[in-house]
Amino acid sequence: MPGSSAPKLRAHLAYLLTEAEQQVNRGLAVALAAEGVSVEQARILRALSDGHGHSMTDLAEAVLMPHPTVTKAVDRLVDNALVYRRQDVVDRRRVAVYLSDLGRDLVARLDRRAGAHHAAVEAAFGAERTGRLMRELDDLVRSLSG
Repeated sequence: MPGSSAPKLRAHLAYLLTEAEQQVNRGLAVALAAEGVSVEQARILRALSDGHGHSMTDLAEAVLMPHPTVTKAVDRLVDNALVYRRQDVVDRRRVAVYLSDLGRDLVARLDRRAGAHHAAVEAAFGAERTGRLMRELDDLVRSLSG
C-alpha cells in the first residue's frame, strides 16, 4: 500500500473492514460481470428472490445501500426486465418491487457464480478461517446493533 499513512490507517478497524470489503467485492464483481450485473444489482436481485414484493425503503435497508442508489439500480433492472414494480392493492401509495421470471433465472446463475467466488476466498484464506471470520463479523454487527 503506497504512502506513509497506510500503516497508521491499518491500525483502525473501520479501515481494515473497508479494505477487506473492497478486496472481496472486487473479486465478486469479476465473477458477476459475466452475467452483466454489478455486486449491488446482484444484492438487490437476491433480496427480491424471497418472492415477496419489497418497498424501495425496505429494499435499501436490506441491501445496505442508500435509497437513491437502490432506485437507480432498480430502474436499470426494470429496463432489463429482471424486476418489475407493482402498486399495492391495499395501500395504493405503496409500490413494491418484484423479481420477474427472467430475474429468477438470473439469480440462480448469480448464486452459482457467488458460490464459486466464496470457494475461491476459502481457498485463499482457508475454509475454517473464512467461516470463523463470518461468524465473528456477524457477532460484531449484532453487538453494535444493540
